[in-house]
Amino acid sequence: MTGTGNEQARKTAEGLAYSSGFGNEHSSEAVPGALPVGRNSPQRAPLGLYAEQLSGSAFTEPRRHNRRSWLYRIRPSAAHPPFLRANRGEIRSAPFTECLPDPNRLRWNPLPEPADPTDFVDGLWTLGGNGDATQRAGMAVHLYHANASMDRRVFSDADGELLIVPERGGLLLRTEFGLLRAEPGHVALIPRGVRFRVELLDATARGYVCENYGRPFELPDLGPIGANGLANARDFLAPTAAYEDVDGPVEVLNKFGGNLWTATYDHSPLDVVAWHGNHVPYVYDLRRFNVIGSISYDHPDPSIFTVLTSPSDTPGLAGVDFVVFAPRWLVGEDTFRPPYFHRNVMTEYMGLIEGAYDAKAEGFVPGGGSLHNMMSAHGPDRETFERASAAELAPQKIDNGLAFMFETRWPLTLTAQARDAGHLQRGYDDVWQGLQRHFRP
Repeated sequence: MTGTGNEQARKTAEGLAYSSGFGNEHSSEAVPGALPVGRNSPQRAPLGLYAEQLSGSAFTEPRRHNRRSWLYRIRPSAAHPPFLRANRGEIRSAPFTECLPDPNRLRWNPLPEPADPTDFVDGLWTLGGNGDATQRAGMAVHLYHANASMDRRVFSDADGELLIVPERGGLLLRTEFGLLRAEPGHVALIPRGVRFRVELLDATARGYVCENYGRPFELPDLGPIGANGLANARDFLAPTAAYEDVDGPVEVLNKFGGNLWTATYDHSPLDVVAWHGNHVPYVYDLRRFNVIGSISYDHPDPSIFTVLTSPSDTPGLAGVDFVVFAPRWLVGEDTFRPPYFHRNVMTEYMGLIEGAYDAKAEGFVPGGGSLHNMMSAHGPDRETFERASAAELAPQKIDNGLAFMFETRWPLTLTAQARDAGHLQRGYDDVWQGLQRHFRP
């Protein structure tokens, strides 16, 4: 198949082209004249292509929430053999019933190195989640560690959209809509049902995945912030059309109802020559996030770091938020500047992409993660508290780390493999030991 392997992936990635704007109506054609003019489904689509609509929302949802794209492809998606159950490896899905929801603070080191050639799908490892994938509610946290490109394999997720957060190694994502390149410091959003293949741009790749079963991610409302700030729609880049006209066996993996299903096609399903719509994949550079913060005293709640949100049926309460702690200045007077001690009705899974996190002195490393389930007390460790309480409060630039958080409305229930993992840190509670009584009535 064309475009597999690291060397070919690098060469192809150099020619990437994008259009910008999150949630916009995009259009692209790889061959001039492939997009029909004035009709979505003419009697005969241009160039002998098949017209097909991919709907990411119900037909009758309000226009502002409606997600759909029209694809003009060499063969229709309907032309495939039956799917059969496949080995799901270390992928799990909601409802999560292997373990009880756990109120304890938990932290993991990075995933171990894969022993055998392992591609992105085989390298997915589920930490836990909530909700029910068949009811389109809730989310799951996965990690991945791969050392091989997907070869003659294509993957799609009918259960939810995938937010991919690379931590080590670049990825070339060949999607039905075209190519996306995602490096550490970027995130890639693959909508529900979109087929794609992951090729490695480096020897290994490692990172995090949020599988969102609920309403598609959108930019949060800005409220009193006004018209500007946080993530700008223009910085989300959608691919331009690029297709594969390839015959020969290709395994197509479909995550459906929490299980993996497989079928062998006689052609590549990444054969879309032109498309238009707003149910499209994106890549976003987290360093373009426009951080908002206090310029007097105290600091606002971490919700001001929200990049994307998946709304629920309760206004202001997200099914899942994606939050980034990007480089920023701290200038608050008489202020404890690291994140404060708190208990939260929301559940927080935090990962680290690079550097260090300003609320932890040690133990929280790139590729690792921590889980603070709802109402679990957490905050800076003892060393950070003592240092920040005595620090000289000159303006300070935080630019030695890039952390993120998946924040969700429900408790996150672990998988058995996460509960029993060898890379689970058994003494995480110790970081808060030694916080002394200082009360002087």
